[in-house]
Amino acid sequence: MREEQKQPSLKRFFRKRWVFPAIYLSCAALIVAGALWFQADKQENAGENDVAKNGTAEQENPAIPVNEAVENIAMPVLDPNAVQVKTPFYDEKASEQEQEAALVFYDHTYHPNQGIDLVRQDGKTFDVTAALSGTVTKAEKDPILGYVVEINHEQGVTTVYQSLADVKVEAGDTVKQGEVLGKAGQSEFNKQAGIHVHFEIRKDGKPVNPIDYVDKPLTALTDKAEDNAGTDNANASEEKKATPSDETAPTQDNTANETEQTPADENTTAPNDDQQDQHDDASSYKTPDASIGMARA
Repeated sequence: MREEQKQPSLKRFFRKRWVFPAIYLSCAALIVAGALWFQADKQENAGENDVAKNGTAEQENPAIPVNEAVENIAMPVLDPNAVQVKTPFYDEKASEQEQEAALVFYDHTYHPNQGIDLVRQDGKTFDVTAALSGTVTKAEKDPILGYVVEINHEQGVTTVYQSLADVKVEAGDTVKQGEVLGKAGQSEFNKQAGIHVHFEIRKDGKPVNPIDYVDKPLTALTDKAEDNAGTDNANASEEKKATPSDETAPTQDNTANETEQTPADENTTAPNDDQQDQHDDASSYKTPDASIGMARA
């Protein structure tokens, strides 16, 4: 009896106009919601994969700071205004007077100074600092030069500090620009300079004048080296052009031709004195006497 009462009620429910549209809309809403959920889940997984990839790439290729300040070469002292150049760098292009001032007398011999010797105006010692950041490759005492420190930098540049009274670094240390390396002292090599520090800058092992590169970056040394290489190539090209070519240079063939043109037997081809006199006499006979002709006319 109850089932008979329910069937009519269901029929009446489905006969209502809004039932089927409502069912359709509900199904559509479920489908759209499922599609959106699937897309969102897919994007989330893709984001996690990107993060994982970026993290791996960062570990393999560490980022390089692009805003890192470029160092300029500094004087190897805390206060550049408190020191002066006692012995300058020996420049081959300088005047004789300047070259004479850049000679160091040691062991009965004059030596060209490969760097600059800095002293304080009051003659006292002072702190010697690293002109650039780099790695210490040498820190030891030399019986003639005093304590010596060498620091390697980028682009084949090395700075050298000699005549130190002591050292505060060791080989293998990484130093920052301005870090104290030791105290200025005296050396047997240049006693005349007194308490000083001998400072050198070498580019690919070749010393350059430090004064020319103070307050300049390392690239200035590289540019200068490239300019010198270009000048050497230009000079080599000019010298090559100045060399006589194969066409103008004497060769064995040319020498042979000249030999062929030279009479082989002077007796047979070259006229002797008697033949020449006879020829002159004959010529004189054949030449009309102009004065006589004029008289005859």
